Amino acid sequence: MSVINERVEKLRSLMDKHNLDGWIINGTDPHQSEYVCERWRSRAWMSGFTGSAGTVIITQKDALLWVDSRYFIQAQQQIEGTCFQMMKIDTPSFPDPSTYLKEHLQKDSKIGIDKATLTIQGEQDLQRAFGEDLALVPSDDLLDSIWQDRSEVPAKPVTSLPDDIAGFSRSQKLAMVRYAMVQKGASYTVISSLDDIAWLTNLRGEDVPYSPVFLAYLVVGKTDAWLFTNPGRFTDELTQDVTEDFTIHPYEDVVPTLRNVLKEDDVLYFNPEKINLLVAETFGDCETITGLDFSTDLKACKNDTEMEGMRKAHLLDGVALVNFLAQLDTKHGRYTEIAISDLLKEQRLRNPDCIGESFSPISGWAEHGAMCHYSATEESNSVVEGSGLLVLDTGGMYTFGTTDVTRTILFGEPTEEQIRDYTLVLKGNLAIASARFPEGTCGYQLDVLARQFLWQQGLSYFHGTGHGIGFRLNVHEGPHSISPKPLSVPLKKGMVVSDEPGLYKEGRHGIRIENIVAVREDVKTEFGQFLSFEVLTICPFERRLIDKNLLSAQEIAMVDAYHRWVYEELKHLVDPPAMEYLKGATKPL
Repeated sequence: MSVINERVEKLRSLMDKHNLDGWIINGTDPHQSEYVCERWRSRAWMSGFTGSAGTVIITQKDALLWVDSRYFIQAQQQIEGTCFQMMKIDTPSFPDPSTYLKEHLQKDSKIGIDKATLTIQGEQDLQRAFGEDLALVPSDDLLDSIWQDRSEVPAKPVTSLPDDIAGFSRSQKLAMVRYAMVQKGASYTVISSLDDIAWLTNLRGEDVPYSPVFLAYLVVGKTDAWLFTNPGRFTDELTQDVTEDFTIHPYEDVVPTLRNVLKEDDVLYFNPEKINLLVAETFGDCETITGLDFSTDLKACKNDTEMEGMRKAHLLDGVALVNFLAQLDTKHGRYTEIAISDLLKEQRLRNPDCIGESFSPISGWAEHGAMCHYSATEESNSVVEGSGLLVLDTGGMYTFGTTDVTRTILFGEPTEEQIRDYTLVLKGNLAIASARFPEGTCGYQLDVLARQFLWQQGLSYFHGTGHGIGFRLNVHEGPHSISPKPLSVPLKKGMVVSDEPGLYKEGRHGIRIENIVAVREDVKTEFGQFLSFEVLTICPFERRLIDKNLLSAQEIAMVDAYHRWVYEELKHLVDPPAMEYLKGATKPL
């Protein structure tokens, strides 16, 4: 029996002991993080699937893993040989988790879930989906008793972001939140989202790989503010500095402190999509107001200092990218997927302002490139040689900004299909980058611009076109996005978002072209204020994959203008041996 199957059987024994008919693992932590520390990698521990999204459900008969289209191939490979069955999200032939449970379990069956990882909104959604058929039982985490070597809550050191990098001091940011509280009539706000806490406190940590955050809760009142995290992670000097604005308490003290602080006549503001049931149990009879955390909107719109930092980060990233691309032998070279991403990492780390990678690199050769969130392992690490396409999606974390860039790199000679596919994806990328739109426009209203050329050929892709990006923070940041999902969040000046259409043909190749863009003010007419995008990413496209015959005159001019800009920005900064590559890669079409 595989180790995965053994874990499932141990969980089933515990379920039987607690009179539970099913157990849900949502794979997140008490803060609803996309990427989590070792302690909360419960989905991977139970199923073997290592992707960043998915739901595991264990019943006495079945072990099921729901994943979206990004992970269909990866998940199937990783659960092979175990008792798990893959279920496809948003696919008509596969029921959603709640429907499956209602169809396969008896009425009034009890379904358990760790209450520390279930939010207020999540509980309401599950109860609504279960209706009168199933009973939801939030409880302590059953995995604690069978996960023998489970990691402790991390408490790595934190550092302070200087005001001249952050743009505003922590005192100023605290004042912004309190002003918003007054407008809402709130006495307190409870913040659980780790990147919101990092932004508001101007502190950065390393509890979660690739995410410069630290495990904490934050409670802000009209005059006092409490930061709940391990006090041992602060130096004496930093403690003295931080306690001018925040009282520091141990991480686990958030529950007893809230029970003691909150009174019946207080008005509490919080985000029900972020606050877990463990914390919510302390709210008692307080009047509550719900909505996005105030800090979420504030950090989404980068201030002038943050925007300058992002531009500088992308300039340094462009230098690393071109030095890397120039040293690749794409005609006769022989590499591995991991070796290629390591080469780029080495180039980034040559700059002392590069702290590390902003996410785990995606380096997918040939058919691996068709797995849009593929992550190479020592077992899957393909040899890159001959002719084919490599999808390379990487990012850098810099002292003053975050980057995320994807380039599809041609090795050897291209096929006509590859050239056509690349050019269609490029047209979508250009369409987003050149869009002008009225103030109040949401990302979903622009999404079709990136897909239109693929759709005309009966092609498509199934991920969003763009996600928000944090300032010296998480590479994925809300509340805005560019996606088919009708998310009613207008794009505003200072928001930074990716522009990354793609195309994935299983067993053949993948293509993705990603630039980072920032929302800026454009013309103002009798019809109101218009916005457009400033491109931040500085790296050539793959010229050998561009078919000029598929581009309009305007698109050709856009590519040429972009490449002129790339050349002018980088010509005095890249290594001398990289100049020949830079000149050739940025020649007019």
